[in-house]
Amino acid sequence: MTAAIVFLPLLGAILAGLFGRFIGRIGAQAVTSLPMLASAGLSAAVLWSVGFGDGPYTVTLFDWIRVGSFEASWALKVDTLTAAMLFTVSTVSALVHVYSIGYMHGDPSEPRFMAYLSLFTFFMLMLVTADNLVQMFFGWEGVGLSSYLLIGFWNDRPSANAAAIKAFVVNRVGDFGFMLGIAGIYLAFDSARFDTIFAAAPEMAGQTFRVFGTELPVLTTLCLLLFVGAMGKSAQIGLHTWLPDAMEGPTPVSALIHAATMVTAGVFMVARMSPLFEYSETALAVVAVVGATTALFAATVGCVQNDIKRVIAYSTCSQLGYMFFALGVGAYGAAIFHLVTHAFFKAMLFLGAGSVIHAMSDEQDMRRMGGIWRNVKVTYAIMWIGSLSLAGLPVFSGYYSKDTILEAAWGAHSAVGQYAFWMGAAAALLTAFYSWRLLFMTFHGQPRADEKTMAHVHESPPVMLVPLLVLAVGAIFAGMLGYDAFVGEGRAAFWKGALAVVGDDPIEAAHHVPPFVKLLPIGVAAAGILVAYLLYMVRTDIPAKLAEAAPGLHRFLLNKWYFDEVYEVLFVRPAFALGRMLWKRGDMGTIDRFGPDGVSLLTRLAARRTALMQSGFVYHYAFAMIIGLAVFVSAYVAGFAGVR
Repeated sequence: MTAAIVFLPLLGAILAGLFGRFIGRIGAQAVTSLPMLASAGLSAAVLWSVGFGDGPYTVTLFDWIRVGSFEASWALKVDTLTAAMLFTVSTVSALVHVYSIGYMHGDPSEPRFMAYLSLFTFFMLMLVTADNLVQMFFGWEGVGLSSYLLIGFWNDRPSANAAAIKAFVVNRVGDFGFMLGIAGIYLAFDSARFDTIFAAAPEMAGQTFRVFGTELPVLTTLCLLLFVGAMGKSAQIGLHTWLPDAMEGPTPVSALIHAATMVTAGVFMVARMSPLFEYSETALAVVAVVGATTALFAATVGCVQNDIKRVIAYSTCSQLGYMFFALGVGAYGAAIFHLVTHAFFKAMLFLGAGSVIHAMSDEQDMRRMGGIWRNVKVTYAIMWIGSLSLAGLPVFSGYYSKDTILEAAWGAHSAVGQYAFWMGAAAALLTAFYSWRLLFMTFHGQPRADEKTMAHVHESPPVMLVPLLVLAVGAIFAGMLGYDAFVGEGRAAFWKGALAVVGDDPIEAAHHVPPFVKLLPIGVAAAGILVAYLLYMVRTDIPAKLAEAAPGLHRFLLNKWYFDEVYEVLFVRPAFALGRMLWKRGDMGTIDRFGPDGVSLLTRLAARRTALMQSGFVYHYAFAMIIGLAVFVSAYVAGFAGVR
């Protein structure tokens, strides 16, 4: 059953990718969507079996690599952490597949798109079921490749190609750290298999090794290298710049890859490696600080963006920051709980945004929307449900998971925990503000689109609405249904040792925080909604006046803290300059000039000189033959005489 969950999407990708021209659009939809629905159903059964039944197991498929003492099997490791990820990835992917049937209708390359979706899902499932670091890296790089293909799917658009390349390159920076971490773990533990590494982790605590003449703690160094990989894949501050630009891909791509699955790979990896991180306070502190800083940074940028998908993209970046600072304070269960609930409501928000874009004839700028809620009532309700869950208001899923993270940060009773708590609380205020800013600008007020666009505003077809409604059920009920198992009294029986906790359990401390810690996130969320209502429903002139009063701050936020501009000056332009120099002076000026170009030039010159001898007169050729014969005979006679 586990192998079927993983390999059914691969089967769909092969059939749609290789035979899409023969089976057509409907055939490609069937061979990709039906296996994904089956995979989702089986993953739900696995989650129930592992989390509430027999417990973890490993399915070894075959030996993969044997070189000297290094061994790596191709195996599927299934514990509660894996089962939760299998359920999340396969369920969201199945719904995105179905949604894409309606969204991509009429696209001539739809079979290729469906194949890419299934291929991505296969790689993601391989990542979360990996039994060793090498197999995890296979899935890790596979989702990076699939992301590149999907972001640049509309390859006739220069912006899509640029965004795909940017995502690929930025992720390579993080992947370099991840590769160094994998290599270091093998050198330290003489194994890449998780069970072997985790069993030896306590003995490695406190040990050091010498690098470039400096003594470095083994586990701290390895964990920080692994975290660099997580920062790239999960878009943490510094390596986040690819995520907003990735919105150039079709909206289903944003929902699948950049909200629910690929961007959570870094969170999953740190949780999987928790037996190592637990023995490095420094590494955990770095994870918490980076995550908390990302949560606030992305929330500030989301407050001023005007592209509906970019607002949700920065929201994703911010919510990933919550997950990481939960990991940093040791609340691994809370981080995975928020990962699961976030997958439902954020995928729903992205797909809801796609429904809006579909209704508005591909318009994405919220400044050209407004006054459409009566025309798209189902989509409107869906966006409200997603925003309520994102803001963390009671009853909705985000309330249970995000509030637990904030309470765990407070309960950590450390300086890092306090930093994370207050940054997270500030981000919660901004999250509620930009969520309702999006709602009010998109659906309320006077219509700002032209009459032609407004005349065509319509609700999406059922094939797009049904996945939204299913996700809405998860956005409402997943939190209350999963609370006890993920972070409540039943968490020990549910996780069954899949997540390591050394020392005090921050989640236990989260249940005993002061009342104001529990009430503060709700209060700031309500305040953010109220401010958004006042600015975008009552006094709509104030936002422009605020921008005029503080133009520097507005430009700073609108330009995303100038990360792209700084990277352009520090890295992009020097890299292009170096590339041009090596191309012009090295490749063309040296290698080509004295290599193939030089040889061809000499050949052409020799040919021209030889051609001058071709006069076309017979007596010239006869004279040349007589001279040649005379030279040949003279040489022969001279040689014969010399021999004698």
